[in-house]
Amino acid sequence: MNAHDPDLKRELDATLQTRKELGAEYESELIDSFMEKVRQRFDDTSDRELRRQRAERQMAAARGARPYAGGAGGDGEAAGLGLGERFAFVGVSLVLAIPLSAIGAVNAGVSGLLITWCGIVGVNAVHALGFFSRFRQERR
Repeated sequence: MNAHDPDLKRELDATLQTRKELGAEYESELIDSFMEKVRQRFDDTSDRELRRQRAERQMAAARGARPYAGGAGGDGEAAGLGLGERFAFVGVSLVLAIPLSAIGAVNAGVSGLLITWCGIVGVNAVHALGFFSRFRQERR
């Protein structure tokens, strides 16, 4: 999923234009509709990524090699996160940043936009440090 997805950008533009025309009373339904499109795009992309990873593991097993699990012995393996999972997390957060930025900017102006992006950067920083994976391992 590309953070600069032209189809999603067109959908967002259309959603914002529709909100202008219909007014704030339909905002919730418009956001739900747009988010459903984002979820569907994410599901399609993650399904493709999972199929690709499964095929790579099967090919590696057929060759007798150890499957690729992330960075070259780095924190990707230690944290239990593959490159695909990290990429998917960052991609999803950037795609979701589009509607969240619009909502923050429309409702609170520049300060809302800044708060939104601080949250997005914070979540990605915590993820990059491996906190989520350590938390997930502790719960097992």
